[in-house]
Amino acid sequence: MRDAVAEGRFEREERGLMVFAEYRRRDGTLFILHVEAAPALRGSGAADRLMREIAETARAEGLRIVPHCGYAAAWLRRHKDFSDPAG
Repeated sequence: MRDAVAEGRFEREERGLMVFAEYRRRDGTLFILHVEAAPALRGSGAADRLMREIAETARAEGLRIVPHCGYAAAWLRRHKDFSDPAG
């Protein structure tokens, strides 16, 4: 995963295609604004793998994740072990 800070997004390349999550950081919080995978990657687990890396990064940095998109919110509901920085 690459943190494209200037673009405000995390990016991951799979099979030459991109999956990304737009984000903002503020006051110890990582706001996930939008998650998107290239059409050919949809259903392959690419977005799941990206979200797992994002959650691991947030945990390592002690950040709380606040989802602003349906995919990120659903992912966090399914992965309660990443619900807060303490795990």
